[in-house]
Amino acid sequence: MNAPLARKAVQEMAATRTPVTASRQSGLAVETFLSHGTRSPHDFGGSVNPPVCRASTLVFDDMADMDRRQQALARDEPGVLWYGRLGTATTFALQDSIAYLEGGYRTLLASSGLGACIAGLSAFLKAGDHVLMSDSAYGPVRHYAKTVLGRYGITTTFYDPQIGAGIEALIQANTRVVYVESPGSQTFEVQDIPAIADCAHHHGARVVMDNTWASPLYFKALEHGVDVSVQACTKYITGHSDVLLGAITTTRECWQEVHEQAFAHGLNAGPDDAYLAQRGLRTLSVRLERHQRSALQVAEWLAAQPEVEQVLHPGLPGAPGHTLWKRDFKGSSGLFGVVFKPCTQESLRAFVDALQLFHLGFSWGGFESMVMPEVPMPEREASPWPYQGSLVRLHVGLESPDDLIADLREAMQHLRA
Repeated sequence: MNAPLARKAVQEMAATRTPVTASRQSGLAVETFLSHGTRSPHDFGGSVNPPVCRASTLVFDDMADMDRRQQALARDEPGVLWYGRLGTATTFALQDSIAYLEGGYRTLLASSGLGACIAGLSAFLKAGDHVLMSDSAYGPVRHYAKTVLGRYGITTTFYDPQIGAGIEALIQANTRVVYVESPGSQTFEVQDIPAIADCAHHHGARVVMDNTWASPLYFKALEHGVDVSVQACTKYITGHSDVLLGAITTTRECWQEVHEQAFAHGLNAGPDDAYLAQRGLRTLSVRLERHQRSALQVAEWLAAQPEVEQVLHPGLPGAPGHTLWKRDFKGSSGLFGVVFKPCTQESLRAFVDALQLFHLGFSWGGFESMVMPEVPMPEREASPWPYQGSLVRLHVGLESPDDLIADLREAMQHLRA
């Protein structure tokens, strides 16, 4: 293809970009949307997935072309091809898809879930401000609040995740953000998001939520009062344990502050990672349905074992947080906790080491099952951990639940021994 034709192809690709609003108006079921997305194959020469567009430098036809694009950026028009860090057709496609799933105004990508959490949190903060953060928040986000934010004169108060409307008593005159994570990805408390959001908004604070556990398929954060929903696309969005990626989705009112924060800090994601995440979206609904069904089967088996004190799975009837989960969530994921009755550390290590199908590792959300011992007591400040026994976090993958239960049964023999 010669140079003029190549330039024309790029321009047409941007011009035919399908707006998110048009996809919303179509009224498609989410499963259908995941298969078709916000782009037509005809936008990309027939490719059913938006192809990988790798670019740092994007050249302009002439000064008039550069002026037109710059003016479009100034108007905050989506999908403007300006410089690689601001996105290409690949990243625009994924951002539109996630915004649709979240029910948000716009979405930005970050290079990791932690990056997305930090961007969503810090967009509304300045020196002298105050943050309320759930005591169940992801460890690295806690660390950021206690170290980086503290150095810039921003104070953080950790609150009981189950406080609900009682959070109003903790809101100060300078509280700018209430940070929630429901369920907590380590301790699995379900928060009353609508009640917390009502109190926060009454006092002029923004609500930022880590929505990774349920994904936007099973929890519509913005519909429940959240202003900014962040998630680690590393987990269920991508689904194959081979990408680090985060997403930040906002309401219209919060977009400008988050967008400016992301631009100023150079937040962006590579097109290869965006492509893999877009591909993962195609199977998100079928994967989550399988994760949910298998995890509940495994959780029910564990709850019947004499060595288990409590199964922390919000979707399990009778488990902590089940009532709130049933009210607000459309489904559950494959991640939950198991509290064993008090035992020696040697017994617990023997249990973990005996597992063959559950791999020992920090992440989750992929096709494979994972296990990780957790120690929540040292970090908690506002609410004491109510259990004496050891906590183990399990992620149930896409394997046969019968095989996973057999694996756990064998490992239980080592725990008992």
